[in-house]
Formats: sequence, structure tokens, C-alpha cells
Amino acid sequence: MNIFSLIGKYFLFIKKVFSKPTSINVFYKSFINEVFNLGISSIGFVAFVSLFVGAVVTLQIAYNLENPLLPTYIIGLSSRDSLILEFSPTMISLVLAGKIGSNIASSLGTMRVTEQIDALEALSHDPIKYLVIPRVIATSIMLPLLVGIAD
Repeated sequence: MNIFSLIGKYFLFIKKVFSKPTSINVFYKSFINEVFNLGISSIGFVAFVSLFVGAVVTLQIAYNLENPLLPTYIIGLSSRDSLILEFSPTMISLVLAGKIGSNIASSLGTMRVTEQIDALEALSHDPIKYLVIPRVIATSIMLPLLVGIAD
């Protein structure tokens, strides 16, 4: 395929993703379902990862700041600042990109194999507005909340 036609198809896809959904009722139900599937179900995973990232960062800072001239509260301050500013947003975003990305890819792949996406097209529903937009918006809303929980 020509590279320019692929780029054109990509921009048409992005245009559809950021367009207004056709049915607000259907969008709302799908959005709430995706918020639970992609966001709420990830809270335990985020807590587990952030606990161990915080422990490793604190141990590394404590090991590297062994100095009798420095007060011990510097370890806590340094850990807090580095976790809130650097490690939590980066680590949680990377981990959730893998978890949520594989979840979305597997569900859409299963829908393609079982011809559910073709059925949506046959019923004259736009699969992008029905399947992609709620997932993109739910992920965009839940990711900062999950990073806040990790902090």
C-alpha cells in the first residue's frame, strides 16, 4: 500500500475519533462500562506497582545518602519528591499502557474474529464511534486519577 494512503486513512480515523458521538445514551452506557473495565479494575494493580516502586526508590535513596552530616528526614523528602514528580507518573503510565492496550486489543480482536464489528457495520453503526471513542475518553479520564492514586 502507498504510504500516503496509509497516512490519509490514519488522519480520517483520528477525525472520526474526535468527532461527536451519534447517540449520547449508547455512548454514556459504553463509557461507564469502559471506565469500570479500564480504570476501576486497575486500582489494585496500580497500588501494588506503586508500593513496590516506592519501596525500591526509598531503599536506593537511603543507601546512597549514608552520610552522618545529612539528617535522616532527607531520605523521606527525596523519596517523596522523586516519586511524585518522576517515578509514579512514568511507571504507572507505562504499566497501564501495556495492561489497557492489551485489554483493548484483545477485545477488539475477538470482536473482529467473531464478526461483531461487521454486524455493527451491517446495522449502519459506525464502529469507531461505538467502540473506540468511549475507550479513548475513559482512558483519558482515568489515567490521571490512577496516577493520583499512585502518588
